[in-house]
Amino acid sequence: MSLLRVQNLTVRYGDLVGIADVSLTIEQGAIVALLGSNGAGKTTTLNAIAGLVPPAAGAIEFDGENIFGQPAFAIVRRRLALSPEGWRLFVQQTVEQNLLLGATVLADRARLPGLLDRVFALFPRLAERRRQRAGTLSGGERQMLATGRALMSDPRLLLLDEPSLGLAPAVVESLYETLVRLRAGGLTMLLAEQSVELALEVSDHAYVLQTGHTVLEGPAAALAQDPHVQRIYMGLETGAGVV
Repeated sequence: MSLLRVQNLTVRYGDLVGIADVSLTIEQGAIVALLGSNGAGKTTTLNAIAGLVPPAAGAIEFDGENIFGQPAFAIVRRRLALSPEGWRLFVQQTVEQNLLLGATVLADRARLPGLLDRVFALFPRLAERRRQRAGTLSGGERQMLATGRALMSDPRLLLLDEPSLGLAPAVVESLYETLVRLRAGGLTMLLAEQSVELALEVSDHAYVLQTGHTVLEGPAAALAQDPHVQRIYMGLETGAGVV
């Protein structure tokens, strides 16, 4: 069953075209990778789906409902959440305060302790740092916090924008193990990632963007063996890694 459908999505920033023609479908319970070089339109696509930037044309359906052009606060209430690139944390607030801010859309406040416990079970380091200011965390801890904050809204679909960017390999491996656990628990994810090989390893399906267009799609395992993807995005010949 399709949880998200995006068709011919266009986003403009004044006279500039952010993305021109992006289409993708995400099935319930899957991890889908969104790949492309720096400037291909990955972040713009996620921001448009999450309601952070207004789309100019196309269609976005979530769980069978039209969410095209809806603001972010309305979309997150539908249980679609974004963990943004660069974390965007409230650095003067504690870890726990940042997490609680992610749950402001919940109508049933009695659920907060259970959601906090879930995040702390996924990221024990956050439990150790719960009274610490977010601005004092390491890069890996900030990524955990950004992901945990998004999970506090209890999403059915989690969008992750470059979660491995700038992190040590051991931290990235631990983060990806957590994503696999979340998928096993039924969470659907759209993953825009610079680490193409790693993203394809954990994903079920993948889309490749180029200059704001969807140019390639298929099962992740098949794209991992595709010579074009290997050459351009994995850097196995003359290409460069995705950023």
